[in-house]
Amino acid sequence: MGRLPRLVATDLDGTLLRADKTVSPRTVEAISRISAGGVDVALVTGRPIRWLRHVYDQLGTPLPTVCANGAVVYDPVADQVLRADPLAPELLAQVVERLRAEVPGVSFAVEVTDSREFRHEVDFPLNWDRGSPDIRMIDAAADLHAVAAVKLLARAGAQDPDVFVKVVAGALAGLAEATHSSYSGLIEISAAGVTKAAGLAWYCAQHGLDAADVLAFGDMPNDVPMLTWVGRGVAVANAHPAVLEIADDVTASNEEDGVAAYLENLLDADRPDGDAGPQAHPTGRVGSA
Repeated sequence: MGRLPRLVATDLDGTLLRADKTVSPRTVEAISRISAGGVDVALVTGRPIRWLRHVYDQLGTPLPTVCANGAVVYDPVADQVLRADPLAPELLAQVVERLRAEVPGVSFAVEVTDSREFRHEVDFPLNWDRGSPDIRMIDAAADLHAVAAVKLLARAGAQDPDVFVKVVAGALAGLAEATHSSYSGLIEISAAGVTKAAGLAWYCAQHGLDAADVLAFGDMPNDVPMLTWVGRGVAVANAHPAVLEIADDVTASNEEDGVAAYLENLLDADRPDGDAGPQAHPTGRVGSA
């Protein structure tokens, strides 16, 4: 990759954002510095479009975003969806039918209209978005798959997410992708082949970038495809074990501004008087950043 990548791609929750969903001033400064150095920055998240404004406001600039775990590529400057890869209504119906047969007590919600709207069954617990006009409880089961959705969400009470995702993925093998980005037992389902890696690869292709040109940060299993696709994948110290296992490097936790620390290290090494040798990262791991 060389000292500086051509693109930095970062996950949001648990990676760039602190636990209170804020972006630290240090992180804002590091992103500004890397951008000023000629490196593009993109966000790659499981979040829907409607959850991005709060992040853009903190960063001070609306960065291009791969959202809904790769199903949507969004240009916030033009407020334009550049690409969407949803689950078609017929496929949604098949996925829902299969999971109802395999998972007792399962309930569902869908992200529709390129993830600007959210529809949920009556039994699906709402942990976010309460009172939002973009959130609607469906009246009949068929309404769940009446239109295409960029993401299907599944819950079945208290579940170990690592165990539950294997059950769901097994039931949907060859039909759809299943992953998770939290420890709450929420499973996120996308069309077959739709991952953060696929969405980011499409974005890179539009800008003449190869995987080797990209440095990416992440923390949860939905980040694994992206971190294994890019030239250098970096886990924050608080990452899920599956992410720590495959990462090329590990930086400090999200609470300790791990992304900022790693970018600062890269920028310092790239200075004309910088040390050309391996760089020590905040966790003590050494890598050839």
